[in-house]
Amino acid sequence: MMLPESQRMTGRQRNPTDEACGPWGITIGRNTWEIYVRTTQTKGFIVMEIKNKAPRINLFSLKTVQMRTFHLTWLAFFLCFFGWFGIAPLMPLVRDDLGLTKGEIGNTIIASVAITVLVRLLIGPLCDKIGPRKTYTGLLAVGSLPVMLIGLADSYETFLLARLAIGSIGASFVITQYHTSTMFAPNVVGTANATTAGWGNLGGGVTQMVMPLILAVVLGFGVAETMGWRLAMVFPGVIMLVVAVLYWFFTTDAPDGNFADMRHSGALPLEDDHAGATKGMLAAVGDFRVWALFLVYGACFGVELTINNIAAIYFFDRFELSLQIAGLIAGLFGLMNIFARTLGGVFSDRFAAKRGLSGRVRFLFLTLFIEGIALVAFSMMDALVIAVSMMVIFSLFVQMSEGATFGIVPFINRKALGSVAGIVGAGGNAGAVAAGFLFKSEALSYQEGLMYLGFAVIICSFAALAVRFSEATVAEERVRFEKAVLERNGVVSGAQAVPAE
Repeated sequence: MMLPESQRMTGRQRNPTDEACGPWGITIGRNTWEIYVRTTQTKGFIVMEIKNKAPRINLFSLKTVQMRTFHLTWLAFFLCFFGWFGIAPLMPLVRDDLGLTKGEIGNTIIASVAITVLVRLLIGPLCDKIGPRKTYTGLLAVGSLPVMLIGLADSYETFLLARLAIGSIGASFVITQYHTSTMFAPNVVGTANATTAGWGNLGGGVTQMVMPLILAVVLGFGVAETMGWRLAMVFPGVIMLVVAVLYWFFTTDAPDGNFADMRHSGALPLEDDHAGATKGMLAAVGDFRVWALFLVYGACFGVELTINNIAAIYFFDRFELSLQIAGLIAGLFGLMNIFARTLGGVFSDRFAAKRGLSGRVRFLFLTLFIEGIALVAFSMMDALVIAVSMMVIFSLFVQMSEGATFGIVPFINRKALGSVAGIVGAGGNAGAVAAGFLFKSEALSYQEGLMYLGFAVIICSFAALAVRFSEATVAEERVRFEKAVLERNGVVSGAQAVPAE
């Protein structure tokens, strides 16, 4: 095969009977690179338009809008997670201060993740409509308020409402995945999605370690414990406001600019704004694969949310540890996000390189199945050292499963990416809500709840195998993948091909 001498991409309509090339094809000529995709409208082949998605991740660069967006998305998500679960390691103090029962604590845990289900369903179409830049900026600014004001709670009811309001910032995940999916090409999108989400999820672990230290600093000024936990929560809220400003000024919706400007110039069809958002949601709702991934994500991200909420108090009560030590151990679970979720995305891309979209699906099933087994094993550990070790192994596969899930999401329906990401993301919170009832019951210990949850994950892992793709989609995505690889290697300029209208 001759490589193109020119980096200019051209094309022309072809008759599908010309040269038996199947439903798709790449033709490399002396000076041209031609991509053909069969469409039902024309019953032929049309040239795909090129968008400037990045075919590589230059981790230490901020020169391009793709990499600025990459770093700001994970930072924004990190702070949302930090604020979302900032109260979790302080719960022993909150429990004593407000006189909360185990059932009431369970209700606050459910509330903190339940509202996110609804907000995630709404946030996806909102990204399609107004763009991820405006959506993320608004969520950070508005979401910072209940984080800072939770300290005003003086009863079970007001604390419950505060945790309910804070839970809305969990929708940040959908925007993070949406925004990186608009910025990176198919050969690296799994890695990009997994890394930004993983480093963002890291906030759930870091907050377990840092918030007790912030509390200690506050108490060092002579503040009583009953006031200390309240003042400590102001810190994450203020930082969220700062990042909201940065996000507004240093990102764009897409590599070529913001959605509003692109629609005005004709670069982005108006259909994607109004009717397109509604059509996208209906298409996503009617796709059984979306609901299979909804269940799968509930079994991995839902489990992570649950562990973030109960880990500190679990180790505090079960092994009779101090608040600081329990927080440090609980933080280890989240710290695995430094590399574990990224690893899931990397392997998803690697499996895709060898076996296409089916490779991504098989890898997801494998990681989720092992996650369930590891969770059951963790629940049975009575020795602290062994329990911590098993928790780390369990965390590895939880987060790899999350990365593998969103290594598949961008390929379900490109025209309804926001809606698909929103529904699947909501599945994580739905899973956390369901798991929350296990840890609310007075009849079950936390240990028993973890064991039952592990068995549920094993069962849910088989839902991943229900995700299938048509031959046409597999072929089209193979073209996209190979084109992105060639671009990364400097063979051809331009970026990600997009479907013709």
